Amino acid sequence: MQTKELIRKVTEKCLPLCEAEGLSLWDVTFEKEGRSYMLSVFVDREEGVFVEDCEKISRALDPFLDEKQFDSLPPYTLTVSSAGLERRIVRPEHFAWATGKEVDVSFYKARDGVMGLCGTLVRKEDDKIVLEQNGNLLELEMSAVAMVKLHFEF
Repeated sequence: MQTKELIRKVTEKCLPLCEAEGLSLWDVTFEKEGRSYMLSVFVDREEGVFVEDCEKISRALDPFLDEKQFDSLPPYTLTVSSAGLERRIVRPEHFAWATGKEVDVSFYKARDGVMGLCGTLVRKEDDKIVLEQNGNLLELEMSAVAMVKLHFEF
């Protein structure tokens, strides 16, 4: 099973599970970390996400992931967690939600001598994002952007 198909199937299964618990599904990822793989489900709720919420979703997903259709997957660990304060901004609805908020952007290659920057997300277009930084508008090609995440100062 290909990663996109796995993510699609897990997303379809998680949406009603999250809705039943008063949660929203933020993202699903399947990534290699070291020698193993992580199937991660990120959930959100305005009032916050608790360990018990994550446990309910994880327990509800387990029987589904034990089905024969997933036998071809490499060994992996399932994690269900909050999207977090510094959540990754990936999907169009994430960018819509983050418009007007500060984000951190990292690049694949250094841009003007830096590997990343922080600014206010003005908008996301098809192939670029526009940030405001110190009163200046910056247009960044998405092909050069490695990651966008919500900025949080500790």
